[in-house]
Amino acid sequence: MRNSKLIIAAALVSLATAAYAQTEPQVAVNSAPGKVSMTGTVKTTSTVVGIEPATRTVWLKDAKGKVVQVVVGEEARNFDQLKIGDVVAAEYSQAMTITLKKGGAPLGASENATLERAPMGAKPGGTASREVTVMAAVTAVNHQTGAVTLKGPQGNSLDLIVQDPEQLKLIKKGDHLEVVYTEAIAISVEAKAK
Repeated sequence: MRNSKLIIAAALVSLATAAYAQTEPQVAVNSAPGKVSMTGTVKTTSTVVGIEPATRTVWLKDAKGKVVQVVVGEEARNFDQLKIGDVVAAEYSQAMTITLKKGGAPLGASENATLERAPMGAKPGGTASREVTVMAAVTAVNHQTGAVTLKGPQGNSLDLIVQDPEQLKLIKKGDHLEVVYTEAIAISVEAKAK
C-alpha cells in the first residue's frame, strides 16, 4: 500500500514539477531556544496547451509564456478529462523542524504518507503528503566550526552546521535532535473559463 501511495504521489507531482522553476518560494524560519523551524511554499498556475493521449503527455504554459512537457503516469486518475485551456494550479510545501531533546530519547525513524485523488470522472488532481521523523544522537560538537555530528538510527553519521551561536551553546555531546520533515503537494485542474 505504501509503495502505491508513493507512485501515485509521484504522478501528481509530475503534473506540476516543471512549472516550479518559474516561481519564487515563500520561505520562513522561526527559532526558539533548542528549536528551529523552516517552511517553504511554491505556488504555480499553468494552462494546458497540448495533450497527447497515447503517451499521456501534457504541455503546460506558465504565466511567463514558458511551455513545459510533462508525462503523466497511469496512476493519475481521469487523464481523459483534461482539455486544452484547462488551468492547472499546484502548491508544493516543505517544512523541517529540529528540536533539541535532553536526556537521550531512543534513536529511531518513522514515516507517514497520505494521498487523496480526485473522484472518478472529475478533473485530475489531488493531494499527497509525507512526514518523516528521525531521532539522532549528538556524538560531537565543534564550537569553532559550528558543526554538530549526528548519529542516525541506522548508524550513519552526518555533520550539521548550526549557524546560530546561541543555539550551538545549548547542544552537548549525548543530546538528541529530533528532525521532523514534511512535504505536501496539492494539484487541481479547472476547466477553462468560457
